[in-house]
Amino acid sequence: MAAPCRRMANRSLLQFFSHFSRTAVRNTGFREFSSNSVCRASLQTKTVTETATSPWTLVAAVCLQRLPVISADLHPLEQEFKEMMLQMELERSLVSDHELRVLEESERMSRKKADDYDSDEEGSQGNQEIMLAQDMEDAWEQKLKNFQLAPRVTADIDKDLTSAQRCLADSLFLLAEQQVGREKLWLLPQTQWQEGETLRQTAERALASLPAAGFKATFLGNAPCGVYKYKLPKAVRTESTVGTKVFFFKAILSDSAPPTSPSLLWLKKNELQKYLKPAYSMKVDRFIINM
Repeated sequence: MAAPCRRMANRSLLQFFSHFSRTAVRNTGFREFSSNSVCRASLQTKTVTETATSPWTLVAAVCLQRLPVISADLHPLEQEFKEMMLQMELERSLVSDHELRVLEESERMSRKKADDYDSDEEGSQGNQEIMLAQDMEDAWEQKLKNFQLAPRVTADIDKDLTSAQRCLADSLFLLAEQQVGREKLWLLPQTQWQEGETLRQTAERALASLPAAGFKATFLGNAPCGVYKYKLPKAVRTESTVGTKVFFFKAILSDSAPPTSPSLLWLKKNELQKYLKPAYSMKVDRFIINM
């Protein structure tokens, strides 16, 4: 009897408290919040935020990099280490098939001179013309003499800053001459963001709108690798236009560059400071890596 009595007592207490809470809410005029009302409120807030115009002008820029075409010259210490490793590899290596053939032919020639040679040992190749290993080495050496290596240093082209074929052993970065306000500045190729496109699409459009169009590049991700922010002079600053935010995207030149243009420069990392503003150069230097 004790257990049923406790269940009845608990049920009556629960009914009393639930009736009391409904009565208190009804009397005080409170109403319960539903999920629909919360969603409507969040949508209204989002609409107000989107309609508010930002005082910052958004710009996307491209850091286009041409990777090294040839390997860099070895440091004297690296050259010495390379020669040591080649010598160790030669000393520990096994005799190759060609070297075995040279030894066999040398032994055969010595036996012929000593009249200790039977022509039947040659088998079915006795009546055929056999190319000796020494003849093969002579032919290879002649081919090597006729082979001309491409020049590693082209002094005339290296001085042409508008050519993407200069400094083949270094990474090069593209700068474009662009109008900013009343002056022309050397900057990474950039253009202003337009409504309806992503910043990555804006960066692609900046590359396609260059005077020498036709760059084929591979973008390294959809997120910017850096940002540069600057304010306009107070004389031209307004409530709707305070300054500009430049978002940088990295890209690799995936094909040969189009013909040269006087408004484009291909520079090494240590040459960028000569053409970029100090504050701008400091931001760019953070994400530029020589490869």
